[in-house]
Amino acid sequence: MSMTMPPLKLFLPFLFFALLASSASCDDEDSSSFSFPSFTSLSLQNLTLLGDAYLRDGLVGLTRDVSVPSSSSGSVVYPSPLLFFDPDSNTTASFSTRFTFSVTSPNPNSFGDGLTFFLSPDNETLGSPGGFLGLVNSSQLTKNRFIAIEFDTRQDPHFGDPGGDHVGLDINSLESIQTADPALQGIDLKNGDSVTAWIDYKNDLRKLLVFLSYTNKKPDEPLLSVNIDLSPYLKEFVYLGFSASTEGSTELHWIESWSFETFGFLPMRPKSHPHNVSDSSVIVRPPISVPESGSEHRKRLGLGLGIAGPAFFCAGLLAFGYITIRKWRKIQTVKSFKAEIMTGPREFSYRELKFASKGFHSSRILGHGAFGTVYKAYFAHSGSEAAVKRSKHSHEGKTEFMAELSIIACLRHKNLVQLQGWCVEKGELLLVYDFMPNGSLDKVLYNESQDALNWNYRQNIAIGLASVLTYLHQECEQQVIHRDIKTSNVLLDGNFNPRLGDFGLARLMDHDKSPVSTLTAGTMGYLAPEYLQYGKATEKTDVFSYGIVILEVACGRRPIERDQGNQKMVNLVDWVWGLHSEGNIIEAADRRLNGEFNVEEMRKLLLVGLSCANPDSAMRPSMRRVLQMLVNEAAPPTVPRSKPSLSFSNSLPLALEDIVSESDNEKEEDEEEGNLKAPCSVLCQIRVD
Repeated sequence: MSMTMPPLKLFLPFLFFALLASSASCDDEDSSSFSFPSFTSLSLQNLTLLGDAYLRDGLVGLTRDVSVPSSSSGSVVYPSPLLFFDPDSNTTASFSTRFTFSVTSPNPNSFGDGLTFFLSPDNETLGSPGGFLGLVNSSQLTKNRFIAIEFDTRQDPHFGDPGGDHVGLDINSLESIQTADPALQGIDLKNGDSVTAWIDYKNDLRKLLVFLSYTNKKPDEPLLSVNIDLSPYLKEFVYLGFSASTEGSTELHWIESWSFETFGFLPMRPKSHPHNVSDSSVIVRPPISVPESGSEHRKRLGLGLGIAGPAFFCAGLLAFGYITIRKWRKIQTVKSFKAEIMTGPREFSYRELKFASKGFHSSRILGHGAFGTVYKAYFAHSGSEAAVKRSKHSHEGKTEFMAELSIIACLRHKNLVQLQGWCVEKGELLLVYDFMPNGSLDKVLYNESQDALNWNYRQNIAIGLASVLTYLHQECEQQVIHRDIKTSNVLLDGNFNPRLGDFGLARLMDHDKSPVSTLTAGTMGYLAPEYLQYGKATEKTDVFSYGIVILEVACGRRPIERDQGNQKMVNLVDWVWGLHSEGNIIEAADRRLNGEFNVEEMRKLLLVGLSCANPDSAMRPSMRRVLQMLVNEAAPPTVPRSKPSLSFSNSLPLALEDIVSESDNEKEEDEEEGNLKAPCSVLCQIRVD
């Protein structure tokens, strides 16, 4: 008997350790559901309040309760993350949540901006006050990651809101993927009545549904139904909560109750082993009593322990290995998810892009650029369209490709052409963008075969471009200088909203740092005089290019045109400034509009264009100031009657004759694309000492 004890004594600690580890693994599984019928002081043990959020009378208030208008932001977060993805079965959970909320204001004329229900990998999600719904920071719109259902109570044109009250699905951006009007089901989001919302996501159907009702009965039909796969955004553990914000209002946001559950997959457990005597599924029958001697009893016991010992040891090793591998896989999944967040756009295969563009067939060409050709691609499996930019096989093409990919992949704004992905394969450099159905601004603006852009579209284009340039110049972590703003690089979506594209010449700069001299790049006709002289691109050189584009939009004329009467080259800036000096600037308005525009708004747009195209860079406004003027938050600019002249003491980088000759060659190439580039000598009219 004593001879069989040492193996058992050696194995018992290991068995205890294995069982303890297995038990800990099971205990780590988070609860898949919770419920708050109301909110009490005890609820604070299971909730995290951020910003201006507070608890009062069984309700959670998300924004300040004040009698005077203010800007406020608050969030409430369930502090324990829930498991949404099982790497062992490669399954994403479905989920369902129900909550009751109300939006009201002590001042019936002071409302804005709304609240959201969100899912986020961050448990400290708190955005800026104002029109940001408490989800994102005003200076870093792309920092926070989330899936959110917004219950918006104010129309914000910066995020493409369709109207006042609306419900929308947002993913990592406040520009909703899809929206719905609650008034269609008789719901007023801000009348102060309690509204119950149900949000269901069914992973097997790849569908998200939102229901609203004034009662506790769930409607038969959803208000919002979105066909979408959320699995790329639900990687393992995710935090849940609500956020809200106000922008100079007294709007109050209350959460009255909340329940949540996940379903659709069961976390895998370690499999039982047939030789594990602790397995409760083993049936032990009483043995038949047979007399036996003491020596035979000891032999049988020793044999049994000799067999059971290694079996226990193997079972323990298997359990320990299973736990270790599972934890390693979770770590790898988290790393993979972080890498996916960092890279953003996905990598396409060359075969996929070649098939979608019919082998880059000439019939799919959308346009040509300095560094490559753009093709239309159709992906049959998803029914979606995209634009594929195929860079030239050259050193410049590679440089442009890397610049565009590294810069635009980190940017997100509703007036930017969104990058979907990229491909570096078979010696090809390919960038995949959202497809813009209405093409480039220059082709629409100068297409004689179709009706002219109406005034509302033109105003929207001017404001949209000002908004995105404000974002690039002042709201990104690093300032982005585009360097090639022109009508052919402004694309129009299905609703003629402007999208700025082609970041191949763009440069990143630290804020408040002096620019360095570079080789002059861009398109003649849009380049600022000081950029041509010193080769230093700044935000003011972008402002100059914007001014030229705005004058084109208002006048319907190119930067440089040949006069039909005397065949002389006419400078657009000089022509508009001449009319301004005569007090007849409104005569510059595009005649194809037939006078169907607001005269004062047109006058303001022309003055803003001249102010931006001022030869003196110090006199040009910032893009933020331009945006404020266009949306009537600042007075129109004061533009001198006579166009200022400049005098440079240094010689130009190139002789004017060389620039004119070079521009003439570029002009011949660009006329095929409908993009006439202006000679520098005609555009700038600068005096060289």
